[in-house]
Amino acid sequence: MKATQTKWLILIVLALIWGSSFILIKKGLVGLSPFQLGSLRIVFCALFLLVIGFKSLTTIPLHKWKFIALTSLFGTFIPAYLFAIAQTQISSSVSSILNSLTPLNTLILGAVVFGLDFKRTQIIGVLVGFAGTMLLILNGAAHHPNQNYWYTILVLIASMCYATNVNLIKRYLSDLKPLTITTGNFLVMLLPALGILFFTDFTTKMHLTSVKEAMIYIAILGIIGTGIANVLFYKLIQISSPVFATSVTYLIPVVAFFWGLLDNEMLTPVQFVGAFVVLVGVYLSSKK
Repeated sequence: MKATQTKWLILIVLALIWGSSFILIKKGLVGLSPFQLGSLRIVFCALFLLVIGFKSLTTIPLHKWKFIALTSLFGTFIPAYLFAIAQTQISSSVSSILNSLTPLNTLILGAVVFGLDFKRTQIIGVLVGFAGTMLLILNGAAHHPNQNYWYTILVLIASMCYATNVNLIKRYLSDLKPLTITTGNFLVMLLPALGILFFTDFTTKMHLTSVKEAMIYIAILGIIGTGIANVLFYKLIQISSPVFATSVTYLIPVVAFFWGLLDNEMLTPVQFVGAFVVLVGVYLSSKK
């Protein structure tokens, strides 16, 4: 398969996986607190990756571990908790929409901090996608006045973390295999996540049916939505540009919207228009 076809295939698969992640977080919050959810997401993923990728850790040079630690912090650890906390107050659809700001932040950070070059069409694509995202946000806010939109700040911070992560990987870890990077990330995060989980009331609530059901959703989120998805995402970063890789966040809301419909999160005609504008942004940002 050609590189162009491969990167588009990975982009679509990631959109389907991550677009489903927000509804899994919503279902997980029924029985778990945000910190329990974030910790279990990391723990499930770490155990899975250590089984399939432990041997690959020996290929990480000693001087690269600091970048492995940094990408684990910005790429998963902080966002895992921020998204869980945010979705206690805002819907899964709105959360996925705000996540679409990641390419814009990647462009800004890449140019200002990391000195990466971007083509004019990529800048236009990011701005078009951003316009579509804002259309979705403003219309959603108008139709959901009961939601506390101060919590959207947490998603914006998570978006900045993702943007930092993708630039770090492109700049410092492109020579490592995606499975190696991901396994190293979660090895670093495992003990801190277990520590946070220990200081919650999780052990006293494990027997509850709602907690057990929530853990099933988070196990799926951790293994597929975090572990497998991160391996694919790091591969995408290596075979494409940082902006193209993060433009998967433009497609995520489309998938999340349909899951929201099934869970009674209704869409408006304006939101569908915004989703179309977002797709135009994806095309422009990836156009040579």
